[in-house]
Amino acid sequence: MLLKNISVLYGKNLEYIPLTDLQISNQIFGKISKKIPREKNTIDCEGLLLVPGFVNAHTHIGDSIAKDVTLKGTVDSKIHPVLGAKSRILKQTTPRHLAAFMKNTCISMIKKGITTFVDFREGGLDGILLLKKVTAQVPIRAVILGRLEYYQDKSQIRKNTSLDKSHKIRLEQILKACDGIGISGSNENSDSVLRYYSKTKKIRTIHSSETIESLQLSKKITGKTETTRALLMRPHFLVHMTYANDTDLRNAANKTNGIVICPRANAALAEGIPNLSLMSKNGCTVAIGTDNVMINSPDMFREMDYLWKVHMGLHKTRINPKQILQMATINGGILLGKKIGSIETDYLADAIFVDKHAIDLEPMHNPHASLVHRASESTIRAVMIGGKIIHGKL
Repeated sequence: MLLKNISVLYGKNLEYIPLTDLQISNQIFGKISKKIPREKNTIDCEGLLLVPGFVNAHTHIGDSIAKDVTLKGTVDSKIHPVLGAKSRILKQTTPRHLAAFMKNTCISMIKKGITTFVDFREGGLDGILLLKKVTAQVPIRAVILGRLEYYQDKSQIRKNTSLDKSHKIRLEQILKACDGIGISGSNENSDSVLRYYSKTKKIRTIHSSETIESLQLSKKITGKTETTRALLMRPHFLVHMTYANDTDLRNAANKTNGIVICPRANAALAEGIPNLSLMSKNGCTVAIGTDNVMINSPDMFREMDYLWKVHMGLHKTRINPKQILQMATINGGILLGKKIGSIETDYLADAIFVDKHAIDLEPMHNPHASLVHRASESTIRAVMIGGKIIHGKL
């Protein structure tokens, strides 16, 4: 495929190139240059801006069936892996119904320009297989992180109880079926278990420092910060870090690929806003996720707009909108260690075709700002994953 006369946000700096040609072959981006000779499959893209496909770096789409079921109560009462309403709902829902609503969420994400999503999948091996069945029907790129349905209590954590043989076997089965592990948190696992997870050869990640209560619980049980213990797992990245201190953030910057923040989900849970400036000051690479569908829509346009404005409003410090857009695209690929989220040679050809003349965008004086706080699903002409147009038309 050859895209002619197209505007592009190119490379990891999202450089705006107003007019160029771009070749795509074997599912990856190839040569980018002006006046590439026409070939058999050539598409004139005048008036369109090619943007890297969004990488939604943290989701839980299994709870798509429970949208806005619980609006009151504490975080634990809603999403605790053992005691929360979400856990009860998932256990009471038939796989067929669960699959139908997860499929709807995947379709919704594609329409909103999300080409890759990273899902913390509950339900053990059965939960993983169910999501794989769903994504086999929808052409979206899914990174599935499974977990053991095994949560230790305070006594087991204090005694540093190890993972028993049956759970080790179950973990091995889970890892064969998915892309890695996404752990609920260090407060449900002993040091011994976290260190066992660190041996996993696939992607490793864990929730950490999402709430003040979880920080206090970690100190009470172990005398250590939640993030200190989470790092025993040697995660590729951490999720949330809403209340992490400077030391934890510096350690995260030095020992992981970065952090995924979920600002709208944190706000919906009345748990505050992640401090992006503090994370950046400590050298963290930060990506964005939309978290639980139960409490938040899987919409990266909304996520970017909210984060950009709320953070500037709270901290009275300007943020370049390009930084926010990088968090929704480039940085997700960096955290995963995959060639996605960037329009450059040899990267997977995942992208969004944005109509520059859309009523909400024209005139587009600053493409980065326009995408962060003016664009929406309505401004998308088409979505491409692996070099194929899977939504819309050109």
